[in-house]
Amino acid sequence: MNQTRLYPLRFDPIYQYRLWGGRHLASLLSTPLPGDGPIGEAWVLSDRSDHQSLVANGPLKGQTIGRLMEQCREQLMGKFAPRFRRFPLLLKFLDAHKMLSVQVHPSDAYPDLIPAGETGKTEAWVVIEAEKKSHIYAGLKAGTTADDLRHSIAGGAIADCLVGIVPKPGDAVFIPAGTVHTLGGGVVVFEAQQNSDVTFRLYDWGHVDAKTGKPRPLQVNQAFACIDFEGSAGGLVTSRVEANMPVERERLFDCEPFQLWRLLGQASFPVGTAGEPRVLVCIGGSGQLEHAKIPYAVGKGDVWLLPAEVGVCAFHPSPQATLLEIAIHGS
Repeated sequence: MNQTRLYPLRFDPIYQYRLWGGRHLASLLSTPLPGDGPIGEAWVLSDRSDHQSLVANGPLKGQTIGRLMEQCREQLMGKFAPRFRRFPLLLKFLDAHKMLSVQVHPSDAYPDLIPAGETGKTEAWVVIEAEKKSHIYAGLKAGTTADDLRHSIAGGAIADCLVGIVPKPGDAVFIPAGTVHTLGGGVVVFEAQQNSDVTFRLYDWGHVDAKTGKPRPLQVNQAFACIDFEGSAGGLVTSRVEANMPVERERLFDCEPFQLWRLLGQASFPVGTAGEPRVLVCIGGSGQLEHAKIPYAVGKGDVWLLPAEVGVCAFHPSPQATLLEIAIHGS
């Protein structure tokens, strides 16, 4: 495989049952939803041992992202090849029909709370759809103490301690590790995060899992151990426009694990960069990605990995498109 010349790689979603999920992802992604139950997450690029994304196009169709990382890491990762043995980001769409548990993720500063092989977990959301009843909570209100939070949990009033956001499409919300957060009420977001699955639940709104007939377990003590009570940088962010031509390019997030831009264009524009991988996510419209004079059709919801050796490609909207472009930190 390491003799194969890499090219733009498309991945199909891995759908995940979640009791708080819905069926909204059916209108966002082209791959049909399984069954008729609640689907809360679509893992669209995952290098996890239990959920491996599969290449969906070209000569490498059917290969896992993990196998690519083993067999052609330098071609795929470029300057990041020495740093990462697995792809360091986990990318998802979330359909939060009901409220998620109120939760927190640890940072790497708490190794005793992180299982072997995992890392801390900073994440970020871009709102795709929202309803009038949608809610996002990101961070504690100023001055909230550990005692305040414990009392609010005991009294079922935890929302009184949280910073609330009324989301609308296009909003960008940053959730650094240590930030108490949740979302729900019919909101759909794209999520970029560190490749970690460590979550501690503080409160679960009385949810009962229909599959088990029981509430889900909480991890209150672990959560309190890693909450940032001093005030984090989480919450609604203000984008920064970096260019208007040939594409409107907004930087939404620039944090330790990743950078993320939103691109809105009607004329052809470049994507990707030399010597490092980039991920493209189409969240609106459609178009064609062109590499080595070969066109690749891109539709809403599609996720493409541009390997480092692919470098810069051209994107041709038809007639317009909105993309997210994601880079590993260090660009």
